[in-house]
Parts: sequence; C-alpha cells; structure tokens
Amino acid sequence: MFYQLYEMNHAAMAPFRATADAMRLAYRNPFNPLSHTVVGRTLAAGFEVFERVTRRYGKPEFGLPTTVVNGQPVAVTEEIVWKRPFCNVIHFRRDLPAGQGTGPRILIVAPMSGHYATLLRGTVEALLPSADVYITDWIDARMVPVTDGNFDLDDYIDYVIEMVHHLGADTNLVAVCQPSVPVLAAVAVMEDNNDPLAPASMTLMGGPIDTRINPTAVNELAQNKPLDWFKDNVIMNVPWPQPGFMRAVYPGFLQLSGFMSMNLDRHMIAHKDFYMHLVKNDGDSAEKHRDFYDEYLAVMDLTAEFYLQTVDTVFIKHALPKGEMMHRGKLVNTKAIRNVALLTVEGENDDISGVGQTRAAQTICSNIPDDKRMHYLQPDVGHYGVFNGSRFRKEIAPRIVAFATQHSGSVKTGPVKRVIKGGKST
Repeated sequence: MFYQLYEMNHAAMAPFRATADAMRLAYRNPFNPLSHTVVGRTLAAGFEVFERVTRRYGKPEFGLPTTVVNGQPVAVTEEIVWKRPFCNVIHFRRDLPAGQGTGPRILIVAPMSGHYATLLRGTVEALLPSADVYITDWIDARMVPVTDGNFDLDDYIDYVIEMVHHLGADTNLVAVCQPSVPVLAAVAVMEDNNDPLAPASMTLMGGPIDTRINPTAVNELAQNKPLDWFKDNVIMNVPWPQPGFMRAVYPGFLQLSGFMSMNLDRHMIAHKDFYMHLVKNDGDSAEKHRDFYDEYLAVMDLTAEFYLQTVDTVFIKHALPKGEMMHRGKLVNTKAIRNVALLTVEGENDDISGVGQTRAAQTICSNIPDDKRMHYLQPDVGHYGVFNGSRFRKEIAPRIVAFATQHSGSVKTGPVKRVIKGGKST
C-alpha cells in the first residue's frame, strides 16, 4: 500500500504544484514590475523551490549532439542498436571523416541501481573523442508489463553476454559501480565456455567486487540485515495504471530517500543556497543546481528479483570473491579468465565502494597475465569522481581509452605506461 499512498500523494499535490509554477512564471515575467524587486524574486524563488521538491523527475536526455575529434567538431547521433524488455543499447555514432579511425569499441555498462544511464553523461562525453561508445540504457521496471517476464541477476549476466555477441569481437567493457559484479561474471562465463567473442578487455570502476574489504555504511546495512528484512520493507507492487502494474519492485522513490538520507544536511543546504541564488538573481549558480538535481532526482524502479538476488549474492554472501557465485546452476569460475585484459579503477575517498573492493578482482582473476592487467587509484575523488568530473576527464578517461586501445586486436598502439605520475598505477 505504501507505493499506492505515494502515488496518491503525488496526484493530490498536482494542483498545488501547478499553481506554484504559474505563480513562479508570473513573478518572473519581466512585464511584472515586482519581478525586478527583491520581493518579486523572493516569491518566485519560493514557488520554484516548492515546485521542484514536489515534482516527479522524468528520464533526462543525454544531450550530446557533438564531440570534438582531432580538434574538429563532429556530429553525434544516438541509435538504439540492441533492444530487450529491460534494456536498450545506445550507440553514439560519430559522423567521422572518411578514413578516420574509430578508436576502440567501448560498451559502458551503466549501473542498474536506481538512476538512469544518463547519470554517466559525463563518462560518455569524455570517451567520445577517442572511442566508439555504446551504453546500456536500462528500462524503468514500472514501465515493463508483467507479461514480459522477470529480470534477475542471472538475466543481467545473460544480457551482457548477448550485448557483447551483438557488438562482436574487440568489444571493450567498462562497468561503473554495481555492474562490476555481473560484468565480471559474464566474462568468466564466456571464457569458461571458450567463447570466441569474449571481450578484448574489461574495466571495473568503483565496483563492489568484495565488500568485506573496507566496508562502507551501505555495505554494513546490507550485511547487518537478513534478506527477509529487505523483502518485507522495500519490495512493493507497481500500482495501477502504470504499464508494470502488479510487478514486484524496489521503488525508485524509496531508493532516492535512502540516497538523500545519507547526506541529508548537504541536500538541505544545497536547496537553501539555490533559493538564495534565485533571490540574488545568480542565474549561473541556480542553473548548475537545476542541472544536478534534474539528474539526481530522476530515479527508476528495479525488479524485486534482481534487487534481492544482488543483495544476497554480492553484499550478504560475498559469493563472487569466495568462488561460490552461481549462474544458471553453474559455478562462476573467475580463474577461467585468461585472455580478457583487466583494468580496475578506484577513488581514494569513495564512500560507496571502499578502497580495495574493486581491486579484489585482480586477486580472484589470478590467471590473467601480468601484461593484461592494471590497477589505478585516483587521488582526491569520491565515488562520483571515479566516473565523472574534471579528474575523470583528465586522469581516468585517457587511461581507459589507452588500455582498451592496447588490448583491442584491431588497433595497433604502444604499451600503456604501468606507472603514471599524479596517480597510483600498478
């Protein structure tokens, strides 16, 4: 019933939200004399803050129409090249000049952990100048009819394998946070089956490979609660009239509450500062706030079976690092990985996936040759900085491209440096 109450509350607030938006426009209209006064800006700011904190945020756009290749602007077109009920694969096709090399083919596996793939807009933007970029665009579970079946961790692994098969040889996987585990498992399954289309490389970034190492608050919550607690407290059925009516899900709004409660004071201060920026007519600062929260507050539901299986496998049982993880009734053997190169990336101040949790992949993939493995610890960044921001663009993205280029058979290049000034590479 909690999901239904949430929907009812959202519907009940609609008239007030519409009124607040209309009043905001009235007090910001340049033909209204009050719009040029502190009183008018104060009223408009209050109405905007109210409207924004009570609205539901839809899926944002990637909004990457161009990139720069070799100093020249190049048009970018989004194309869906692979489609399933719970995921699309988007290709950012660049209109390159004839004869221009495409760079390594990179499939970014976005987190299926509450936010849309657009959270990785900065990741895509940083890689586009040098690589042929694809990304997984996961579908909000509330939008998928129950007739399309279930989706669990095993299905996630199968999806990754199907994507790699579709894209073909020399695909390089980049897993950001949560998908590090299913991506590593998918590669292990492919290698164990001697799959000729196994990816050229995989990059795991800020992922929970072994959450027993430097456990964070998120890890400890999952570890200290039995699985039945999650079933009883966070799993709900999608209400009518959504397409996914009666599908059991972990709702996006509940996840968002958890995200925000971890740093509630920071979010409250951010909204207070936003209000003051509007009153002071500081348009640039206010726009930065809107851009961030338009993305941060846009959340999606996860299928209950995927969420619960992930909690149980990754955070409670630690099945992958223990060598006990199963896929379709068969043991996931990470020691079978011999040909796929491995790059692990961590942030020094990561409070979601503690330092060492991602690097654990280097230990459990013990049969990868030394010349096909690399670990990089980025100083002075938290979890978000591992895949976005200025340090990602300057320090991490070039390493990902260089690593993928080195290990793609169709591209000839020099070796990647093992020790790079400014960070910690081993």
